Amino acid sequence: MPSMATTLDDIGRMANAAGLAVYGGFHAEDADGAPPGAATIILLGYGGAGLWRRFETSPEAADGTANPLDRWSRRVIGVIAETLGCAAAFPFGGPPYSPFLRWAARAGNVWQSPLGMMIHAEYGLWASWRGALVFNEVLPLPEQPPAARPCDTCPDRPCLSACPVGAFTDAGYDTAACAGHLGDAAGSDCLGRGCLARRACPVGREYAHEPAQAAFHMRAFRAARSG
Repeated sequence: MPSMATTLDDIGRMANAAGLAVYGGFHAEDADGAPPGAATIILLGYGGAGLWRRFETSPEAADGTANPLDRWSRRVIGVIAETLGCAAAFPFGGPPYSPFLRWAARAGNVWQSPLGMMIHAEYGLWASWRGALVFNEVLPLPEQPPAARPCDTCPDRPCLSACPVGAFTDAGYDTAACAGHLGDAAGSDCLGRGCLARRACPVGREYAHEPAQAAFHMRAFRAARSG
């Protein structure tokens, strides 16, 4: 049995204290690809600058070893899971990988954006799932009010015109064009402040990455493409 929190609000307070946010939850079904015995899955992710503040002063950020944010997430969410008497799952570290995109859709208030990445009703294109708490018990979950996909009422869709190399089209995301631009002097703004298409979206702008965090993620993307 969970040793402490049994409501989403209580879990949220624990997550917030660690710099994370609750991205909703759902009661697992056979088609969800959940671990054996899972009954309730609560998703945790980026909820603003608090995460970055904690991460940048962490041992993982300073030790020079690969994948520092993933390792920080594993440690921090692992502690929460241990405290609650449940298991932790992560969108990295595979294969095999937990089906976080399906889990995100099951938790609700998330849709695919015109850029291809997921857009969240509150966090916009800055939504980032860092892990999940997996309970063998059926925890009470509040009813989630229905929300509309924000892209459906966005008249200009500035995200599609903001990329300086037109990497986002109806045909998909041209990762090679994006990565190549980051390697040029003309791409210094994207490399230092983050994806301009992502920043153009009006949803969740208050959660946009600060320059240090944006640069961290863009360097990681560039390294992954050149590795």
